[in-house]
Amino acid sequence: MAGQVSLKVGHVSITGNFRDNNEDNCHVDPKARFFLVADGMGGQSAGEKASEMAIDLISERLEQWVDFLKSDAKTTVSAIERAVSHANSEIMALGGLDSRYHNMGTTVTFIVNVAGQFFVGGVGDSRTYRLRDGKLEQLTKDHSLTQALVDAGTISAQDALTHRYKNVLYKYLGTKEGSGGSDPKPVNPQSGDRYMLCSDGVTDGASNTVIRDLLANTNDPQTAAQKIVEAAQQGGSRDNITCVVVHVV
Repeated sequence: MAGQVSLKVGHVSITGNFRDNNEDNCHVDPKARFFLVADGMGGQSAGEKASEMAIDLISERLEQWVDFLKSDAKTTVSAIERAVSHANSEIMALGGLDSRYHNMGTTVTFIVNVAGQFFVGGVGDSRTYRLRDGKLEQLTKDHSLTQALVDAGTISAQDALTHRYKNVLYKYLGTKEGSGGSDPKPVNPQSGDRYMLCSDGVTDGASNTVIRDLLANTNDPQTAAQKIVEAAQQGGSRDNITCVVVHVV
């Protein structure tokens, strides 16, 4: 286990009821140093390729550039941003070279565990949540048009749930805007914390209340991930559904 926290992890990714292929990808580092979820877009095999590249390239660069044994926040944040930016450049490059992958893109959300401190961030609308003391909190910010409208005070958070632009992103990997701003924030994990990383397939079908209750009442993270994905599927999610659950023991 990296750092001074002991972690238990579960993960599930399914195609869901409405899609032909699964454009989501996730990664759980065997040493519990980092966790990633990516949700690809671009149709056919393009979204699948983009999310796979994001996971592979970010994982590779994190292993090279992050010192997981000592947490210097500034250096760690810089290394994570470089890793995400590198993946963004490679996705853009392949999109430009190969017509099959033209306009492909992907979201990404992550937890990077450095000496027992977490760094949480992302690009797009895949999210990371924390359940602590019964309260569910979204730790990442969506790069979606609806979130921008909420921030501007134009619409309410309630309106955003059903807004026609709720799945339209202004920033994701595979675009010029994607190269900066994954905004890794330091978070100090506590024993009893439960974290969830997910694609929007989860939040499209499962409310915050459902997610909170399943995280709170399920003591095995793999079972929790399965239950959350099932709840999203039964709740009418029309997308691929991916969930990683991390328990701080």
